[in-house]
Amino acid sequence: MFKKNLKKIDLAKRLSNKTGYSVNFSKKLINDLVEIIVLNIKKENLTLKNIGSFKKKNKNQRIGRNPKTKEEFIINSRKSISFTSSSKLLIKLNKLI
Repeated sequence: MFKKNLKKIDLAKRLSNKTGYSVNFSKKLINDLVEIIVLNIKKENLTLKNIGSFKKKNKNQRIGRNPKTKEEFIINSRKSISFTSSSKLLIKLNKLI
């Protein structure tokens, strides 16, 4: 029943089954939620109570290497996101196992 990789449509279908809303409405809810999360992370770090926190990180430019050919190339600076789960979420996860 559970897949390793979950798509937004799979989430929408599960939400639809659980709540009784249509799949299209559930898709809209999920898309809006993702959009809100992204907009808040762009402004600053985001903390969702009892879920965890998203932190925006800036990664510097560095030299990378192709392991097969040993050819060096430049990896440009970029932004990245790290997620740290809350202790309450970890406790719930450990109780399920």
